[in-house]
Amino acid sequence: DGKLSFDEFKAYFADGVLSGEELHELFRTIDTHNTDNLDTEELCKYFSQHLGEYENVLSVLEDLNITILKAMDKTKKDYQEASNLEQFVTRFLLKETLNQLQSLQSSLECAMETTEEQTRQERQDPTKPEVLSIQWPGKRSARRLQRNNSLSPNSPRFSTVTFCKRSLFIFSKGWIEEDSQWMTQITRLQKLIDRLEKKDLKLEPFEEEVLEENAKSHIMIIQRQMSVIEEDIEEFRLALKQYVESACTQGGCLHVSIQKLPSDSRFIVYEFWENSNAWNSHLQMNYSKTFQRSNVDFLETPELITTMLIPGKY
Repeated sequence: DGKLSFDEFKAYFADGVLSGEELHELFRTIDTHNTDNLDTEELCKYFSQHLGEYENVLSVLEDLNITILKAMDKTKKDYQEASNLEQFVTRFLLKETLNQLQSLQSSLECAMETTEEQTRQERQDPTKPEVLSIQWPGKRSARRLQRNNSLSPNSPRFSTVTFCKRSLFIFSKGWIEEDSQWMTQITRLQKLIDRLEKKDLKLEPFEEEVLEENAKSHIMIIQRQMSVIEEDIEEFRLALKQYVESACTQGGCLHVSIQKLPSDSRFIVYEFWENSNAWNSHLQMNYSKTFQRSNVDFLETPELITTMLIPGKY
């Protein structure tokens, strides 16, 4: 409605360090109009006084965002008509741009985690910190959509040991409450893959596979975790049913599975798509956008999405 109540303010700004009282004091400080609601003008005025060096950072990021969008638009128009060599150069530049951005993101995440940990160590205040309404994996910044963790087979970190250690670490931070639940998810995921292939899963890690040119060799698996507001569960179920029915009619959709955790109002949806292009096309469909918009009202916290590429053949 153009303004933030205290509950909305707390849901967005709580960082697991400030207590509820401190958040309320901050809210009152920003609320210079004394309306018990924060409007855009008040928020901008407060934070603009504290930007410092980050004013230049945010300005550059805005320019970077515009520049990247222009490049993406140009790529979309020219890629199909380009020669094989030109297409290769475009793919290389896209990958290199992504690597640079991920490097910057890693530095920022490290700084963020370090400052939060330092603050917790310095604070001797027994006041209980306000519990996060938005759970950040590893306390990493992600407001509207949690960071999309994509693992591909040609990544140097894509090994069973590394993947399992990393996943258990992340889930122990708050994605999944117990290791046993994580192992259950692995078992169920393996059964889904077995059903998909209609045969026993036999991995041959040392067998070299020669791919045909332009072969669609990897299946995209998406895990979506959604914590639903208790009183909106029935409406959410209806929206989810319509979404799944529409998704299953798409040519690239291989399978959709839904789980409801008994301990809380959390739903986990697994989607199997023929390849990443099929998944990206699905995201642009009206039924997918409608479901995403409805989740703004139905979900207690932002949706957690994890993607993984697996070989289409074994």
